[in-house]
Amino acid sequence: MVRSRSSSSSGCARYLRLSYYLKRPARLGFAVAAFVFVSFAVWDRQNLLREHDDELYKVNEELQILKEQLQRLRQSVTSSEGIIQDDGKSINDKFVTNDPIDNERREKVKEAMIHAWNSYEKYAWGQDELQPQSMNGVNSFGGLGATLVDSLDTLYIMGLKDQFQKAREWVANSLDFNKNYEASVFETTIRVVGGLLSAYDLSGDSMFLEKAKDIADRLLPAWNTPTGIPYNRINLANGNPHNFGWAGGDSILADSGTEQIEFIALSQRTGDLKYQQKVEGVISHFQKTFPSDGLLSIYINPNSGISSRLQITFGAMGDSFYEYLLKAWVLGNRTESVKHYREMWETSMKGLQSLIRKSTPSSFTYICEKNGDYMSDKMDELACFVPGMLALGSSSYDPENANKILSLAEELAWTCYNFYDTTPTKLAGENYFFREGQDMHVGTSWNILRPETVESLMYLWRITGNKTYKEWGWNIFQAFEKNSRIDSGYVGLKDVTTGVKDNMMQSFFLAETLKYLYLLFSPPSLISLDEWVFNTEAHPLKIVARHGEGNNTTRDVSVPPHRRNKFFGRKQGGS
Repeated sequence: MVRSRSSSSSGCARYLRLSYYLKRPARLGFAVAAFVFVSFAVWDRQNLLREHDDELYKVNEELQILKEQLQRLRQSVTSSEGIIQDDGKSINDKFVTNDPIDNERREKVKEAMIHAWNSYEKYAWGQDELQPQSMNGVNSFGGLGATLVDSLDTLYIMGLKDQFQKAREWVANSLDFNKNYEASVFETTIRVVGGLLSAYDLSGDSMFLEKAKDIADRLLPAWNTPTGIPYNRINLANGNPHNFGWAGGDSILADSGTEQIEFIALSQRTGDLKYQQKVEGVISHFQKTFPSDGLLSIYINPNSGISSRLQITFGAMGDSFYEYLLKAWVLGNRTESVKHYREMWETSMKGLQSLIRKSTPSSFTYICEKNGDYMSDKMDELACFVPGMLALGSSSYDPENANKILSLAEELAWTCYNFYDTTPTKLAGENYFFREGQDMHVGTSWNILRPETVESLMYLWRITGNKTYKEWGWNIFQAFEKNSRIDSGYVGLKDVTTGVKDNMMQSFFLAETLKYLYLLFSPPSLISLDEWVFNTEAHPLKIVARHGEGNNTTRDVSVPPHRRNKFFGRKQGGS
């Protein structure tokens, strides 16, 4: 048997030798033909598989779009059945808490929104912002109806049906983007594109989506740079982009890296990937040279992608870039394809911790600014979004690091609350300085109705269940009512120590400050963090699956088990 097997092996081996075929041309031809036939069959099979994959991808895309349309149809039907009440007084009963104090406070915030809106409607309808003391409007954003568009989702969430419908008609019939106006790409994106997309996601009204596409298309030429880093200003009529003169030709970090949420969402809802590709190209560029501490200069040359001025801050001009690294990951369902956003964000949070200092004698935790090697003990109120951002991102760390991140968030929130509580008016100044032995003191002393602190209080309340954050928010709201409310709207303060009033009701007061306060006194199920992500102007956008990544549209962002109060659950109160 051994000889037989050996003989058989030798017989088979000869067919593998080239000399065998050279002596037998007919068999060589047959072998070549067989090889060509098999290769063609394999190639054809691979083509069929690729075509099948392409068809399957297209079907999945169409299925996802149909699912989104069905979801919006359901929202529209639900709206007509009572999410927005005909009496305009309250949202659906399921969002009323068991706590009468919360209910009363929420209604007070809603009444403040009605007062602000009625004043805008009476004195500045269709214009960008209201000047309450002179009782007139001003077009500080080129006449894009900034306050009206910014307020759409707040009106919807608060159940103000008549006001929402009237605003909807203005958008449909009067909002025109063909203006010879040098628009801020950043401000127009977060206020107008974000506001329209949020109104679309909430109401299912396709008119809002068409308007969002119109303005986004006018902004797109800003990204036509060698690096893909956009110019920060653009003429809405002719599409000519450029940068601010005072920035020396550079682009600003926050202005260039805070369009991902809106433009990715727009691509998801339209099926046109051009918007997503533009804004993700910016992140791809940053990835190539992302520093080990994740902290980028606020000045970046759009042609070279290089920064010559190493100024780093989580306040003005840097802030929302870091916010959008986290929120682009949230919007993308925390899937593998958006993992790089989360990784970049975690790297930046390590860098953030290198900027943390504590004051004396009270140990207020604050965030420094950095210029080269110099650390400045200055913190903007704008940086008070950080506690909320940290709280939102904490649950996806391992338990030990989640605890550290959440603790840092709580320490910073205490500092931000004291920005308010330590002034005579109980309203915060624009920025604060920290000196040895003197704790904090006001730098720039105005207050323009900013939302960042109450934004963080809302996140911390939802994620920790600590009712202290509600009390702090109520105290801040009462300070606004006492110092900023006048018969014709709400105004900021020129000086938080003297209480002298200015003459401007910023659009973000209605879009953000009042919305976050309203949600602070509402159950977590109202605009759930499992289902929605807020852009940096507080416009909630529905989390939907990115094409080809499955159908899971929600993610649990509940408080980590090691921080959960056993007497409190996220779903308490109607969720």
